[in-house]
Formats: sequence, C-alpha cells, structure tokens
Amino acid sequence: MPEHDTLPLPDYDHLPVGSLTSRIRTLDADDLRTLLSYEKSHANRIQVVQAMDHRLGQLAEGVQPSGGDPAGAQPEQAPAPSGGSPVSEATTGPPVNPPSQGDPTNPAQPR
Repeated sequence: MPEHDTLPLPDYDHLPVGSLTSRIRTLDADDLRTLLSYEKSHANRIQVVQAMDHRLGQLAEGVQPSGGDPAGAQPEQAPAPSGGSPVSEATTGPPVNPPSQGDPTNPAQPR
C-alpha cells in the first residue's frame, strides 16, 4: 500500500473531486494505479475510483497523458495575501452625521 508522502499528486487527500479528475489526466498508468490503490484503501470514493478506472481504460487503449504538471498551481486554493491594506486617510469615506431623530440640538427635528 502506498504512503501519502510517495503519491504522484501532492496533497492528494485535500484535492476536490473536480480538480482530482482533471489532474489524473497528467499521470501515466503506473502512477494512476498507485493512486487507485491508495484511494481504495483510504477514502474509497466511488466517483474517484470510477474516474480512475475509466482513465486506466483509456490509457490501455493508447491515449497519452495530457503532459500537464500534476504539481502545478492549484486554482482551488486562494492565493497568499499580498500584504498591506489599501485603506488610507485618502480612501476613507466622509464622516457620518448622527440621525436627526433623538438629537434635541438638531434644528431639522420637529418639536
């Protein structure tokens, strides 16, 4: 049984199913079998197992891996904050006056 640290997809356990099904297209048959073995012995998610079985069938028929990088950027993760706040004295809004009701010094308030 393969260990988590030796899997061909980094952070495999935290990838959403939609991202996982597209990332397996970059793997060859041996790497895909490794992932399939790991999946069956851990989460055993039907949708993932079926996608991997289907992809293994395609590879057996001669389809080539997509050539993408399985460790590439992960759009499902938010980018790191750029640092700093764009808020400054120049970008703050105007001061807010209190509402007229309940302020006896306000001439606009009916008496």
